[in-house]
Amino acid sequence: MALLITDAEIGGRRRDLWVDGDTIVHSGTATDVIDARGGALLPGFVDHHLHLHALATARRSVHAGRSRDDLAAAVRRATPDPTGWVRVVGSDDDALDATTLDRIRPEVPLRVQHRSGAMWSLNTAALARIAPWDHPGVELDPTGNPTGRLHRADGWLRDRLPHVGPPDLHELGRELATYGITAVTDATPDLDEHAATSLATLPQRVTLLGVPLGSAPPPGTEAGPYKIVLADHDLPTPDALADRIREAHAAGRPVAVHSVTRESLVLLLVALDAAGRMPGDRVEHAALVPEELIAWLAGLAVVTQPGFLADRGDLFRRDVPVADHPDLYRCRTLRAAGVPVALSSDAPYGPVDPWVVLRAATTRRTPDGEPLGPAETLNPREALAALHAPSPGAAPPTLRPGDAADLVLLHVPLDDALRAPDRALVRTTVVGGRRLG
Repeated sequence: MALLITDAEIGGRRRDLWVDGDTIVHSGTATDVIDARGGALLPGFVDHHLHLHALATARRSVHAGRSRDDLAAAVRRATPDPTGWVRVVGSDDDALDATTLDRIRPEVPLRVQHRSGAMWSLNTAALARIAPWDHPGVELDPTGNPTGRLHRADGWLRDRLPHVGPPDLHELGRELATYGITAVTDATPDLDEHAATSLATLPQRVTLLGVPLGSAPPPGTEAGPYKIVLADHDLPTPDALADRIREAHAAGRPVAVHSVTRESLVLLLVALDAAGRMPGDRVEHAALVPEELIAWLAGLAVVTQPGFLADRGDLFRRDVPVADHPDLYRCRTLRAAGVPVALSSDAPYGPVDPWVVLRAATTRRTPDGEPLGPAETLNPREALAALHAPSPGAAPPTLRPGDAADLVLLHVPLDDALRAPDRALVRTTVVGGRRLG
């Protein structure tokens, strides 16, 4: 199909753009014409770190709210899913345990995911369904009984839950298109073949960090850097981490290493010094980067999520020591040091809307309206470029003939959009020459 978009603002000028198949071309014969009426035509947004299955499942889950009272009200109203369970997402409660959940709703199996994605809390009815509790992430009390908290045990828990298969991603793909997202990187580690294949059904372009070493990605997807999670409750030794990095590099894969604390970042840098660095190696999140470590990030890229500030920055201000506030989700100082920075969502654990991410990167405002780490703001065009870049630090596509036809058309010119960024500005999204909305 040939597409013609007329009177679009492209690079500050109003002109026409032709698409033939999945590629921008000089000219052609259009079978589909869109009059842009001066709206900006941009490269599509790229989300370099999210979790597609978890995001699709979260859309069908109960949301915890911001307090235990919110959680209790939501759980009591919830209807169990077809398997008989109640699944809750988005809790900020680090101390939530089986005893607490039993007081809220004891009669059905209930599991609550922490907002970080690193912990589940289960009530007694749920614990009974998944016994025996033979995973090291199952927290035990002094008497040897489970508290209800499970740390980094997603795969183990999934194997004990009623099997429902991966969620359908077509509806999620349509939602992503409404934001202007044309490409995503799924950051779920250690994907099995079935899970990886299901991710290829998303209409956006898909890169996978969790493809096992030595395996090919499913048709229609690409393998990205190899994902390594540094779980802070069970950090490896520097030598063990260096061995994993060497193994990935030997297989021709850079690494994408999850780091959300100062300790894990120091560990990663020590291991990389031992293993050596490879082009494409990157740090996922870099949630806390002390100033003295910025220079040590040379040769790495950072994929970070300033959207967390908009989503829960008030909680960071309350819970993170004041001395660490300047180190949270750095952007400007990393760029100034020559470290490539890409912006992403970590959805469903952060807001998936790239317009929210853009606003957060440029204002650093938290839900209470106050800035957090204002020295790390990007200007709107810097933030936009970091959302368009096909890889961290790369230049955004220029929408020239020969480029892929991955586009987002806005209702308004770009300057107007950057003054008041909002998903409602998206008029239509094109992936590989195909209109998704």
